[in-house]
Amino acid sequence: MLGLFLAACSSDSSGDEPEEDPEETETDQEEPAEEEEEAASDEPQMGGTITGAMDTAPAGMFNPIFYEEAYETNILDFTHEALLSQNQNLEFEPGLASDWEMSDDQTEVTFTLEEGVTWHDGEPFTADDVVYTYKAISSPGYIEAGGVRTEYVIRLLGYEEFNSGETEEFEGVVAEDDHTVTFKFAEPNVTALKDASFPIIPEHIFGDVPIDEIPEHPASLNAGEVIGTGPFQFTEMLDREQYVLEKNPDYWQSEPYLDRIVWRVVEQSVMLGLLENGEIDFIAEPNGVPAADFETVEGFDHVEIIEQTDFGYQLMGFKINHRTDADVESGTIEPDNWVPNEDMSEQLVRQAMAYAIDRQAIVDNLLHGHGSVINAPIAQQFWAYDESATTAYEYDPEQAKALLDEAGYVDTNDDGFRETPDGEEWVVNLNYPTGNQLREDSAPILGQFLEDVGIQMDVRQPKEMTAYVEDLTNDNSDWDLYLLGWSLGSGDPDPSGLWKSDAAYNYGRWNNPESDQLLQEAMQAPEAFEQEYRAEKYSEWQGVFSEDLPALLLYAQNKIYGFNERLNGVDPMPYSFNNDPHLWWVSE
Repeated sequence: MLGLFLAACSSDSSGDEPEEDPEETETDQEEPAEEEEEAASDEPQMGGTITGAMDTAPAGMFNPIFYEEAYETNILDFTHEALLSQNQNLEFEPGLASDWEMSDDQTEVTFTLEEGVTWHDGEPFTADDVVYTYKAISSPGYIEAGGVRTEYVIRLLGYEEFNSGETEEFEGVVAEDDHTVTFKFAEPNVTALKDASFPIIPEHIFGDVPIDEIPEHPASLNAGEVIGTGPFQFTEMLDREQYVLEKNPDYWQSEPYLDRIVWRVVEQSVMLGLLENGEIDFIAEPNGVPAADFETVEGFDHVEIIEQTDFGYQLMGFKINHRTDADVESGTIEPDNWVPNEDMSEQLVRQAMAYAIDRQAIVDNLLHGHGSVINAPIAQQFWAYDESATTAYEYDPEQAKALLDEAGYVDTNDDGFRETPDGEEWVVNLNYPTGNQLREDSAPILGQFLEDVGIQMDVRQPKEMTAYVEDLTNDNSDWDLYLLGWSLGSGDPDPSGLWKSDAAYNYGRWNNPESDQLLQEAMQAPEAFEQEYRAEKYSEWQGVFSEDLPALLLYAQNKIYGFNERLNGVDPMPYSFNNDPHLWWVSE
């Protein structure tokens, strides 16, 4: 949903129509031959290998219920599937489920599953796999084991009782027979289809494995042992260097045209050279072609470009609170236990920092205009996004200084830097990961903007993404500011999974009762079945977010996908390039 997780946009694939050579249309005799040749070249061909590039290695978790980073999705998008998929308008369509029926009271959805679907090891896919997947995510110990996908199960019937260990009966998802499964919710559920669209994992592999051992299981970690129903199998890897996907010849939709998809992990600085000389075939998820290189790539004769608005954003987050050591050790997220981070917990300080940063200048100069400044953490493509409900925080260093003065952060010793209200030295640290060159370039610029209004900054050395996320998750107690990018889920605009106080991804540990109340009301039946009602609640919520400011949204970068023209069948979704890869093919 972060250079980290897993999201959507509208496609602009200009320039993908073939150009006609006038010299080849001069005589009637030549036209039929030309048409035959074009027809032959447009026919999908079996076989071939394509190579994609990503700038950061996957952390190594290839189990959908436990992965955290967007880099893993470059494997999982090809290996695993859900009951439902989405179309260009973000409407739900059949996936592993061919049909579904909602109960009149909106508390149950019964799915009819595709027959003849098999796992990569040949075992049949059944309703029991669906039940197992959701039971695992609902299980006691799932969160403690590192699981963060509870947003898909918390509305299931009996979730709290099952998750707390009060009962061993799992009522939320029931197999009626091998190819029929019913999702049961505690209350009428406006996001029932989104909740039922999580990738399915095989019961026959994990069914007897204790939940806390699944993250270390070979089928969660090792190439050749990861099992899904998708069009490609994850067969080989040279850790942190290369990841190989081989076609699943028995794929239920149709045998993939390609034999193999190879992912190479390469520095952004060398990606373009590899694309130009044909050593790689595409640059896509999660970061795409750097905006600064758009014109260069556009000039490559053999490369096509698709640019679309990102289904996500980059942010500078504030560590408002920290978890206790005991809660970190146990994996508990309990807002009542949090300890305030004294300076970052001051709202005026956060607002002052927002005014101190010229975000439009970052978009204009680092993104070369290929992006936009946003102020609300809901994807712009959703009906719920409401820029008018937010504070714009346009660049105003004088306003920033005034707010810092009001909060009591003033320069008492004339050294050019402000002290705390208690007269103590005030140093704010800024933390960020490696991998995304644009984010790395942004860090010192952000630090300079803040120093310009008198805040002494410690812009730390970046950490490799996996180590960075571990520190971020464990609430390293001296962190103040952090940089991160989120790829948002496309199933529903509800931002609870990132910003509700007890959400695992609420890394800033923002605890705002008004925010939590509005997020709850926006999902409350029966009112929430009216989109106008939900839009009003999310508009109010965006106002609360913008005022309290748990994070400064820096920009939504346009996704720029570049791929070799020999790769055919590319049809990105608003939220991902990795769409229907079984239909991709190469013309040699």
